[in-house]
Amino acid sequence: MQIRVAGAQVSVSEDIPENTATILRAIEFAASEGADVLLTPEGSLSGYTHRFDPDRAVGALKVVTTKAREVGLGLALGTCFIEPADGRCYDQLRFYDTDGTYLGFHSKTLTCGTLTDPPEGEINHYAVSPLRTFVLKGVTVGGLICNDLWANPFCTPQPDTHLTHQLSMMGARVVFHAVNGGRDGSALSRLAWQYHEANLRMRARAGRLWIVTVDNCHPANLPCSSPSGVISPEGEWVVQTPTAGEQFFYCTIPSGSE
Repeated sequence: MQIRVAGAQVSVSEDIPENTATILRAIEFAASEGADVLLTPEGSLSGYTHRFDPDRAVGALKVVTTKAREVGLGLALGTCFIEPADGRCYDQLRFYDTDGTYLGFHSKTLTCGTLTDPPEGEINHYAVSPLRTFVLKGVTVGGLICNDLWANPFCTPQPDTHLTHQLSMMGARVVFHAVNGGRDGSALSRLAWQYHEANLRMRARAGRLWIVTVDNCHPANLPCSSPSGVISPEGEWVVQTPTAGEQFFYCTIPSGSE
C-alpha cells in the first residue's frame, strides 16, 4: 500500500502558542497536497526543552490533533511530553492515524549528554521507552529522533545500537526522523552536516528503508544541522529541501517498493 508523506522544516521555539500556529500552517499545507501523514521536527510543539508548561502542551496537542483529524491527516508529531501513565517526561515522536487514532509514541533513545562521568545534559531529563513500530495507513513505520539515527560521538556517551537496522528487522518500511540539531556556522557544524547526511543515506540503504526527515530551521539565516526530505531504500534523495528557512515538502512512497 502506498503512503503519501509530508514534512515541515520549520522554526521551533519555546513559545507553545507560536509553535502551535506553525504546526497548523504545516497541517494546512499537507492537507492541500493530499498527504496521509505530516512529520514535524523534534520538540516542535512543546519546544525542545524539558522545562515546558505541561498543561499548555496538552492543550496545544488537542488543538493540532483535532485539526489533523478534521482534514484526514495522520501525524508524526515531535514534542516533549509528560506521560500520564507514569508521570515521566519523554522527548517523543507521537503517531496518529488519519482518523485521529493515537497509535503511540517513540521516545528518543540515544539522548544527548557530555562524555563525562557522570554525563550531563538531556540524558538526565528524558525517560526512554522500548523501540516499537506502528501501522499507519496499512504501512509499518517507525520513528527516530535526531541522534537516534546517527549516534554522533560528540553528542552522547551511549553506544550506537543501530536503531534503523533494528526497525528494519522489526518490519518497518518507512522511518520518520524528527531533528532539532545545534549549529553555529562553524567548521564543526559543516562537518556535522556531512556526517548527518552520510548516515541518513547509508542507513537507509543498509536497512532497505525509506527515511523521511525534517529539522528545526531556527535561526533562518543559518543552514540547518541536517538536510530535510525523503531518502529511498537505495540511499538516494527523492526530495531534498533548501538547507535554510521554512520549507514544506511531500512525496508519495509507492506501493510494493522496498
